[in-house]
Amino acid sequence: MHTVAPALTFEWLDRWARIPDTPSGRANGRTHGVIVAADGRVIVFHQADDALLTFDPAGRLMSAVGGERWRGAHGLTRIMDSGREYLWLVDQDSAEVVKTTLTGEVVQTLPRPDHPAYRGADAKRYAPTWAAQDPATGEVWVADGYGASLVHRYDRIGRYRATIDGTEGAGRFNSPHGINFLLRGGQPELFISDRANQRVVVYDGEGRFLRQGDAVHSPCGFDFHDGIAAVPELFTGVKFLDATTLGLLGETGVSAVVGLNPGGPWWPPRCPEGWPDLAGSEQVRPGAFNSPHGAAFAPNGDVYVV
Repeated sequence: MHTVAPALTFEWLDRWARIPDTPSGRANGRTHGVIVAADGRVIVFHQADDALLTFDPAGRLMSAVGGERWRGAHGLTRIMDSGREYLWLVDQDSAEVVKTTLTGEVVQTLPRPDHPAYRGADAKRYAPTWAAQDPATGEVWVADGYGASLVHRYDRIGRYRATIDGTEGAGRFNSPHGINFLLRGGQPELFISDRANQRVVVYDGEGRFLRQGDAVHSPCGFDFHDGIAAVPELFTGVKFLDATTLGLLGETGVSAVVGLNPGGPWWPPRCPEGWPDLAGSEQVRPGAFNSPHGAAFAPNGDVYVV
């Protein structure tokens, strides 16, 4: 057992589940997103054919769907809409942003945002990384974390409305990688992992800046449970923050061989040759994450990390 804070004690369960051993999975197979459904099923989004994987609570594979559609699988967010569970899926390569059922049936597709950053001689690439839906209004926000470093706002039927770029608050975004909503005091708050700026920033549902926190170094995304935010750090470990103050409560799974370069730029990290593709090497060991990218709480407080 590992206690990371008074209310956070975990037992590490190594190799709880494995992605299917397929040619596309061996060629890439990076596991980028994870959610836990209301019935305990665990859904993983990974970069291979049949990218959307569903496991039962014991880690047994139940289904793998998607065909060749989401080979650039990245962001995965679970939402409740009109009493039903849905997913928002984001493909970083095709730039597809879709709302699906838990079994991968597409029910809504968002268009590319009509923003000047993607037009003209200096047009930026649109490479979205995550999407999240406002639980109060149904509006959808999309993070272009690998392209123009913008976060776009759509109405609930998918019409582009507006964009924030960070200058409204803590400063210009630099890889706003993962986003998610938390209802706090009945009000929606949009959490953004401004990764290359090594900070978490929070906005309200109208895109107004609320606060920032710097207890992170390479934040990938968020999930929430009882006022706690789980934040996987690419370089490595999973941090647990107070969702109100953004202060650090604890951390688990920190690797001894991956981390920030002391005094150096955000990228590249201090890491073994070949990182993050270290599967099968002595560098991958129980109790330490290699390059965690997604985390999800189960209703009982268990945490699943990919």
